[in-house]
Amino acid sequence: MIKRQYFLVHGIVQGVGFRFFTRGRASDHGLTGWCRNTPDDKVEGEVQGQEESIAGFLININRGPRLSRVNKVETEEREIIEDEKHFEIRH
Repeated sequence: MIKRQYFLVHGIVQGVGFRFFTRGRASDHGLTGWCRNTPDDKVEGEVQGQEESIAGFLININRGPRLSRVNKVETEEREIIEDEKHFEIRH
């Protein structure tokens, strides 16, 4: 089943390659969507694809890249966006 999930990552997640890590994990899992840094030092985004792929992606995001420290990941289901083709890093 296709679904879309918003995520907000708390911890040491800026300046450690977290957005690029996120894009790589989305690609690994065949997901589309986006991510960006927030003004309050978090990373947020949305991911869309198969439910099982999103679950695997979120396991990776909870670990983060080597230099990060993830304290918490909040998630929320969102409406599917038709014809989305890529995962992008937004600024």
